Amino acid sequence: MHRPPLACKAPFWAKGSHLQTLLGHYLPSKAADLPWERLNLKLADGDALRVRMVRGASNVVIHLFHGLGGSAEADYIRRASALFVAQGHTVLAINHRGAGEGEGLAAKPYHMGSTADMAAMLQVGRGFFSDHTHVAIGFSLSASVLLLLLGRDAGLTQPDLAIAVNPAVDLERASLRLTRGFNRFYDLYYVLRLRKHVKRLWDFGLLPRPVRVSPLATLREFDEIYTAKAAGFKDRHDYYSKCGCTGHLRAIQAPTVILTAEDDPFAPAEDLKDVELSPLVHLHVEGTGGHMGYVGRGVAGHRWLDYALDHYLKTLLEAAKGSARNNVWTSV
Repeated sequence: MHRPPLACKAPFWAKGSHLQTLLGHYLPSKAADLPWERLNLKLADGDALRVRMVRGASNVVIHLFHGLGGSAEADYIRRASALFVAQGHTVLAINHRGAGEGEGLAAKPYHMGSTADMAAMLQVGRGFFSDHTHVAIGFSLSASVLLLLLGRDAGLTQPDLAIAVNPAVDLERASLRLTRGFNRFYDLYYVLRLRKHVKRLWDFGLLPRPVRVSPLATLREFDEIYTAKAAGFKDRHDYYSKCGCTGHLRAIQAPTVILTAEDDPFAPAEDLKDVELSPLVHLHVEGTGGHMGYVGRGVAGHRWLDYALDHYLKTLLEAAKGSARNNVWTSV
């Protein structure tokens, strides 16, 4: 598999992992408003998800999964949706449990092990478009969930092709990095969003008792107090150990791209250095990009991530057309 012709070269005003990460989210960008259909997806445990869909003319369906604290309104989801809709593809963009338009529809949390939720959306997509090629693209937390679905949970509905952007593959290491130095800014941001989320769950009557988490708590502490137990795990250690995907990447059976950066401040490429990968996994490591940033020169709006997603989607689809799959993937 060939890398994009252009590497991510940071402009002078976006150098460094933290500037990349912050500008990736706060750099102004425009995405076309789309004629979304809204769907409610009922889950087996009684919770529901709100899903957006735009129907396209091609035989390709793109499933987009946002990261922690985000929604289908996240800037990177909106940009990716506009990009792929413009190419004629059908796009499904999920709001994970309680996120965005799904607020008040789910009592349980979405978390690093939410593979069944992801599979449920893929199953709905296949129900609507049974003869299409289905591509899953996961960002950040959802990238980790996607890799776990592909490598560990082969019995659940799978995509035909996949792209995972900045996955945290070692949850213990990632959570510890968030407690150090400037990374505490991200840690506090995530906890602020999550505290607001559980407060809203209480307001909706979806919690049996209020959850009390200090505004200065770390994400590790939040996961111990709330996420792990609410998701059915014994404790944080049980949650992290069962939902990390490093031991499952060698079992992936769908052509998959993992896009990550050496300077991701809390989920760097080094966590994949000694991990055994399936022959169908193409690991793309950029020298710079931060976490979900990839602000680069020479591409529209400085959005190198959009450029890379465009490249890899087209490359994956072209590879899927060929019958000699083994020949296509020997460059991994």
